[in-house]
Amino acid sequence: SAIAPKLFQELGARIDVISNTPDGRNINEGCGSLHLESLQHLVAKNNLDLGIAFDGDADRALFVDGKGELVDGDVSLLLLAEYLKSRGQLAGNKVVATVMSNIGLELALGGRSIEMVRAQVGDRYVLAELLASGAKLGGEQSGHIIFPDISLAGDGMITAIELLRAVRHSGRQLSELASQMTRFPQVLVNVRVRSKPELDELPDVKAAMDQLENELQGRGRLLVRYSGTENLARVMIEGEDQKKIEAQANLLADCIKRTIGE
Repeated sequence: SAIAPKLFQELGARIDVISNTPDGRNINEGCGSLHLESLQHLVAKNNLDLGIAFDGDADRALFVDGKGELVDGDVSLLLLAEYLKSRGQLAGNKVVATVMSNIGLELALGGRSIEMVRAQVGDRYVLAELLASGAKLGGEQSGHIIFPDISLAGDGMITAIELLRAVRHSGRQLSELASQMTRFPQVLVNVRVRSKPELDELPDVKAAMDQLENELQGRGRLLVRYSGTENLARVMIEGEDQKKIEAQANLLADCIKRTIGE
C-alpha cells in the first residue's frame, strides 16, 4: 500500500491511489486484482492511461486499459513476449503459460513465431518449466508473471514495471496493444464421478474426446482433467462459437457421466 505509489511517483507517473488503507482484515476486500470494478470506474472517470491492480501480497498484477477494460495475464504475456522478442531477449522465442491460458494467446504468439509451452496451473509449475526449458518469460492468466532473469518469484511491481516499459517502447496505448489478442469463448462443465481412471482407458470417452479434437481443428482447445480435491471431472472447451462449444462440452460431459458418473 505504501511502496507501489512511491515507486511509480519516482518513475515520473501521475497517480491516483485507491484501496490503500489496510487494517489487517480488509485484504482483497472489494478491491485489488480480485475485484477490479472500482479501478475500472476510476480509470474511465479520470481519463487515466491505465490502472494497475495488485492482490493482497502483491505477487501478481492485473491491468485496466484507458477504456476501462481488463488486461489479464494472458494479454500481459503477449505484450511482454512481443517486447522481449523485439529486443532479442526472448530466449528460444518461447513463453511458458498454463493449461488454463486462452487459446487466443497461443494463436497470437504463434502468429509472431513464438512458441507457447503449457505447464500445470500454479506458479511453481511455471517456474519449473522456465528453469527446465531456459525460457525467459512465463506466467498465468491470473497475472502471476515470472521473469527468471530478474526474480524466480512472481512480483506484481516487477510485472507492472516491465509491462509499462513495453507499452512505452511501443508508443501506443495499452488498449490498442491489448486488442491484438482475440479471446476465444470458454465453457467449463463439471461432472461428479465415482472413480478417476485414466480417461484414455475408457473407450467411449476416448472416442468422444478424439471426435471433439477433430471438430476443433486447431481453432479451439479441449482440456479434460480430474479435480485434485473433489470427485469431479472437469471438461473445458475453447472455440470460436459459444453455443457450439457449450453443446460439445455437454455431450462429452454426458458421456463421462454415463461411464463413471455417480
